[in-house]
Amino acid sequence: MAAPVRIVNETRSAVLATEAEVADSFWTRFRGLLGRTGLAEGGGLVIAPCSSVHMLGMRFALDALYLDTDGAVVRSVPNLRPNRLGPLVRRTRTVIELPAGTIAATGTAEGDRITVK
Repeated sequence: MAAPVRIVNETRSAVLATEAEVADSFWTRFRGLLGRTGLAEGGGLVIAPCSSVHMLGMRFALDALYLDTDGAVVRSVPNLRPNRLGPLVRRTRTVIELPAGTIAATGTAEGDRITVK
């Protein structure tokens, strides 16, 4: 995977992740976070292109943000638990996976603008 990126909610001036990974190839998107036991604080995964995620085989819950092509949150799914399917959101270009509780802690909501730097 590429160098870590920083994820910021520009609308709320909140840092969502400081050491997120980017999954932008077939293999990195396919593998995702499988095999891991959790996400460290400040960690995350930016999956692009992507319009849905699954938690099959995962060992921990996470928060998922679905972004459109402009980086606006079109759907947020807090505490997506293992062995569940996330929603398919048609206008989505990118899904960001974050440690469970990040959405609530930062107040991130639909319509917020997110940047990946």
